[in-house]
Amino acid sequence: MPWHVRRSPESPLEPAGDDHKARAGRLAHEDQSMKATLTVLGSGTSMGVPTLGCDCAVCYSSDPHDRRTRPSIMLEYAGKVVLIDTTPDFYAQAIRERITRVDAVFYTHTHADHILGIDDLRPLSYRHKPGKLPLYARPDAAAFLRKMFSYIFDANYKFGGLAQLELRPIDGPVEVFGARFEPVRLIHGETEIYGFRFGSAAYLTDHSEIPDASFHQLEGLDILFLDALRHKPHPTHSTVANSLRIVERVKAKRAFFTHICHDLPHEATNASLPPHVRLSYDGLKLEFEI
Repeated sequence: MPWHVRRSPESPLEPAGDDHKARAGRLAHEDQSMKATLTVLGSGTSMGVPTLGCDCAVCYSSDPHDRRTRPSIMLEYAGKVVLIDTTPDFYAQAIRERITRVDAVFYTHTHADHILGIDDLRPLSYRHKPGKLPLYARPDAAAFLRKMFSYIFDANYKFGGLAQLELRPIDGPVEVFGARFEPVRLIHGETEIYGFRFGSAAYLTDHSEIPDASFHQLEGLDILFLDALRHKPHPTHSTVANSLRIVERVKAKRAFFTHICHDLPHEATNASLPPHVRLSYDGLKLEFEI
């Protein structure tokens, strides 16, 4: 039966007036920080790049950085592998990066481009027997996943092997293999979703707005990932200009844009950005402290 991590008084999701408590929780982990590697599994928008049926210059580009699968990252630390989201491209991403184990998955939200690779966790979940591979998500997202993939979680599927997965709803910080993962509330159109802070890095994808109450969780970052779909405004995603304003406010040492559509050619866009801000790309690897 899935368990529910409830928000504690020290949760970073408390109002900004209690942000000193969140900092205290974060600082307690900094003394025990570990080396980690972040790999961008996918950096593209929901339709991917190249986009089917499109003959634009970016979709026909010979630059491998312009080939963008759906957005996800992998974290490696302490001999463990943690994913954020499992996209429809997860199988190809896992083959490309030679992923042979997954120890936990965090979900930002339940749109198709972030969850439809869940069944491809099946062979990687078997090593967890007799236990199960834990999946962390906000309570409403966990409920959606349970319903959407009922054949996995109801365990009465009779047509083949089942992924060995366990849903763990969270509404506050959780420690996973010695690292603290803090949900960061984001607005995605009219929907509240999660981004995540882990050590000196934060991954915020699919946001049209970052609430003021979430900014205290983004202090002292080495690496910041932000949604930057394109230049033209979009009702549910951030633009390049808006994300540059967020970078300026947060003052992270390094910033990377993700969830990128075919409006942004990699090389030309990077040439227009500040030196500490880059477009991410599939296969990008970054070292940091978690």
